[in-house]
Amino acid sequence: MIVGVPTETAEDENRVAVIPSVAADLIDDGHEVLVAAGAGEASNWADTEYEAVGCEVLSDRKAVFERADVVFQVRGLGSADVETDPYEEGQIAIGMYSPYEVADGTLEELADQNVSAFSLELMPRISRAQSMDALSSQSSLGGYKATLLAAAELPRMFPMEMTAAATIQPADVFVIGAGVAGLKAIATAERLGAATRAYDIRLEVKREVESLGADFVELDLETEGSGDEEGYAQEMDEEFYAEQRKQMKRVVPESDVVITTAAIPGAPAPELVSTEMIERMAPGSVIVDLAAPTGGNCEPTVADETVHHEGVTIFGPTNLPSRVSHTASQQYANNLRSFLENLLDEDGNLDIDVEDEIIDSTLLVHAGAVRNPHINDEDDTDTNDSEPDETVDEDEDDYVEATDAE
Repeated sequence: MIVGVPTETAEDENRVAVIPSVAADLIDDGHEVLVAAGAGEASNWADTEYEAVGCEVLSDRKAVFERADVVFQVRGLGSADVETDPYEEGQIAIGMYSPYEVADGTLEELADQNVSAFSLELMPRISRAQSMDALSSQSSLGGYKATLLAAAELPRMFPMEMTAAATIQPADVFVIGAGVAGLKAIATAERLGAATRAYDIRLEVKREVESLGADFVELDLETEGSGDEEGYAQEMDEEFYAEQRKQMKRVVPESDVVITTAAIPGAPAPELVSTEMIERMAPGSVIVDLAAPTGGNCEPTVADETVHHEGVTIFGPTNLPSRVSHTASQQYANNLRSFLENLLDEDGNLDIDVEDEIIDSTLLVHAGAVRNPHINDEDDTDTNDSEPDETVDEDEDDYVEATDAE
């Protein structure tokens, strides 16, 4: 099988879908690997490193699509700000394709070409899928980078120190949302010595937060129905969010740093931090809003911009993993290799078995039809209704709690 790795075309995308060491593994597995010239350059992987492990480097990006059986991408498929790539008849495309934003017309066009497209953001949260869970691997890096971004901007130190001049009190960091990005932000803030607190509408993640050394903030709210069976946060009604904001007024203003990660798959991010709360924060305080791609958790947030309001800096990044592209590419490439292995039968041949929960959940287009497994049809014909994997490990509950949607 021929695996193709084109250069990424999305603005400010520095990641690459396959790194040389993973390409070497694919070649050892019996595959050919084609890499577009310069594909790994932004994440510090040179063309010569790919050639050294046996990849063929092509100067023409389009040639990668023309020759590949399977295309590995970070972003593509016409998702977000990316134009539709020149996919070939019958080709398989695997990547993070913004399934809730990709245009129906694009999917229909790909269906007409008999393309099979898998969107890794739709990976089911089961133990068997952990090695393929690109959303988690990338969100974790986003949480890490968000904390560093805040620490660099904050005009004071994170850790407490006893000095001859004075005792330096630790910075107060408040993380809203204890999914993957939130938990990584908490862990990073704790390592940097901050006094860290966190909040999530799902009380079951309290022990996850406390295991990292942070304090869990409990609000007096009715949270039944706040999470689905896979651990994703569910959208609540406006009455709930209004009461949540009311109670948050006592926590947010006390914080030097606020990192927000609360998002609902396929829906606008809930607005949790009001302008009024921000105006009560101390001058120099910092907010990093990781929900910026879907509108943001903070009222003043603007995607991909830095807003200054009443002395508070509000960052609205939309692709923080790209800022740690070397590590992010390592993680993502391993996710892709594991996903490909799951698509192959015992003889190494492609076997797109929609009875497999992982395949069924992530397959957007296949066999000339648009599937959209993440969209519930009114006639209840959603293709993502497969039974849970019977081979799930006993620790699946821990996994679900630690990998909630960002």
